[in-house]
Amino acid sequence: MTLSAYLPIALAFVLTVGFAVVSLTLSTLLAPKKPTAEKLAPYECGIVPLQEPVQRFPVKFYLVAMLFVIFDVEIIFLFAWAVRWESFGWGGVAMMGIFVLLIIETLIYVWKRGALDWNVAHRARYRRVVAPLESAAVDPNEEAA
Repeated sequence: MTLSAYLPIALAFVLTVGFAVVSLTLSTLLAPKKPTAEKLAPYECGIVPLQEPVQRFPVKFYLVAMLFVIFDVEIIFLFAWAVRWESFGWGGVAMMGIFVLLIIETLIYVWKRGALDWNVAHRARYRRVVAPLESAAVDPNEEAA
């Protein structure tokens, strides 16, 4: 394959980068530059916030969101393989088996690390380091006896 076969790809890349640069330059040059208090205020869903949020989202929320995206993309690979699985033969089945084992291994690792555990007070690592007195509390099942 010669270098001229890549000319359409190079042309598309140049046009894409050129369009991005021209768009950003024109928007910077032509945009009005009169900031007001209303324009600088945060705006979300048509509601003007009257106060700061009571609490921030915990890091655990973002961790679970990232894990969801990662596992969701891996499932997309499974669907693409399932559509063409007959053409891959036994080698493709073996490779997908390895892929699924790695997905399961990753899920087990994340689970054991506590990334999916939202109940912080009952986590063994939390009881051992932060709240050792809470772990010595009376079990609710023992009270009924």
